Amino acid sequence: MPSPGGAAAPRLTIEDSHLELLADTLESLDLPARGQFLQRYFLTTTHLELPESQCLQLWEEALNSRRQFSEHLGRPVSLKTALMEALSTAGLIRVPVIIEYDELKKMQLNAVTDALTGLYNRRLFNESLEKEMTRAKRYEHPVTLVILDLHRFKEVNDMHGHPKGDEVLRAAAATLRKAMRSSDSAFRIGGDEFALILPQTDAAQALALSRRIETVFAEVIRPLQLTVSVSMDHGIATCPQDGDQGEALIRVADERLYRLKDANHLRGATPGARSEAAQAAAQPAAAVPERPAPERIAPAPKTISIESKKTAEKAEAPYTTGSPVPGVAAAGVSGAGPGAAAPAFSYSMQRKGERVTMAGTNAYAVLGEQGGRHARVLDLGFGGVALELDSPEELPPNVFAILHVPILPPVRVNLRAVWSARSPQGSVRVGCCFVS
Repeated sequence: MPSPGGAAAPRLTIEDSHLELLADTLESLDLPARGQFLQRYFLTTTHLELPESQCLQLWEEALNSRRQFSEHLGRPVSLKTALMEALSTAGLIRVPVIIEYDELKKMQLNAVTDALTGLYNRRLFNESLEKEMTRAKRYEHPVTLVILDLHRFKEVNDMHGHPKGDEVLRAAAATLRKAMRSSDSAFRIGGDEFALILPQTDAAQALALSRRIETVFAEVIRPLQLTVSVSMDHGIATCPQDGDQGEALIRVADERLYRLKDANHLRGATPGARSEAAQAAAQPAAAVPERPAPERIAPAPKTISIESKKTAEKAEAPYTTGSPVPGVAAAGVSGAGPGAAAPAFSYSMQRKGERVTMAGTNAYAVLGEQGGRHARVLDLGFGGVALELDSPEELPPNVFAILHVPILPPVRVNLRAVWSARSPQGSVRVGCCFVS
C-alpha cells in the first residue's frame, strides 16, 4: 500500500496489463509448455514463424532488457517496450507498428487534406498532376487543368471577418465537389486558390464546367448575405496542346486566369462580359483581342438572340426553319398567325443572365407529368432553357419538366415554349422560359 503523500504508481494500459499477466502466467509453466505458448504468441502478434528455442530466448531477453532499462532510468519500463527492443535487436522487425491501422489511415489522409475545406492540398496536387499527365500521354487522351480563385475575397475578410471568409471558402469547396465526376480531383492550392484536374476532358468541356461552377457558386454564397460581390474566376490549360509538363500547364492556366480577371474588371464584370472574357481567356495569348482603353465608354446593351447568342440584326441562323412546330407559337413575330411560317429569327429578347452551354454533358429533361418524353438540354440560364427533341411531335405551350444537369440535383420546373427551329437533321430546338 502506498505511503501517504507518496507518488501514485502510474496506471498501466490494457495492453501493458495483458503482458504483465502473461509474464506471471508463463512463470508457472514448465519450459516445453512455455516454448509452445510463446511460439503461437509470436506467430499471432508478429506473423513470425520461429522455433520454440528462439521464442524462449527472445522472451528472456525482453525480461532482462526491461529490468536493465528500469534500473538505468529509475522508473518502470513497460514489457511491450522491452519486447519491441528485443525483436528489433534480433533483426526480426524493421519498423514496429505501434498504432492502430485506422489511426494510421487517418494520419495519411490528414497529410494530404486541407483541414478547412476538406479538399486535397497542394502537396497531393503536384503529385496527381504529374501522374495524370503521364497517363494522358501514354493513352493519348487529353487532361485539363483548371485553376480558380475568388475575386474580392480579401474584402470579405476585411469587411466581414475571417470566420465569414472561411464560410466562403467552404462554399467554394462544396461547389467544386458537386461539379466533379468520380475521376476528377479538386484541390485547395493556396489561400483562395483552387484547382481541378479533369482526365479525358478537352478545353471546351472544361470551359463549360467552369462556367457552370461560377454560376452555381453565386447561388451557393447568396445565403451568406455578403456586401461584397465575390465571384470565382478560372484559367484553363490542356495537355498536350498547352504543354506536356506540369509546370508548363500550371503557368498557362495561371496566365489565362489573370487575363480573365483583368478583362472582367475592365468590362465591369457583367454576366455577358464575363462570358466573352472567359472565351477570350481560354485562347492563346496571341488570339486575345486588344484591351480597350480604360476611359472608353461601354456600348449600350444590344438585343441578343436566344438561338444564336449574337445580336439579332447580325446573327446567322444555325437552323433552317419551316412551318412552326405544332403547339409552339412563333412568339415575338409581328403578325404571325397559327399557320404562318416562322422566319429564321422568330424571337429575340434582352438576355437577363448568362446562358451556360451543356455541350459535352449528358444533361437531359423529362417532359410531362408522366415522364413520357425526353429532350436534350442544350443550354441553361436563370431565365430559361433550350431543349432539343428528336421528333417534331406536338409540344404544349406550357409543360412540366424535370431537368437533370450534372452539377445540380434534379430540378422540377414549369416551362413555356417561346421559340422553335427545325434543324436539317429533323430534330427540333425549342427555347423555353421558366414560369411559376
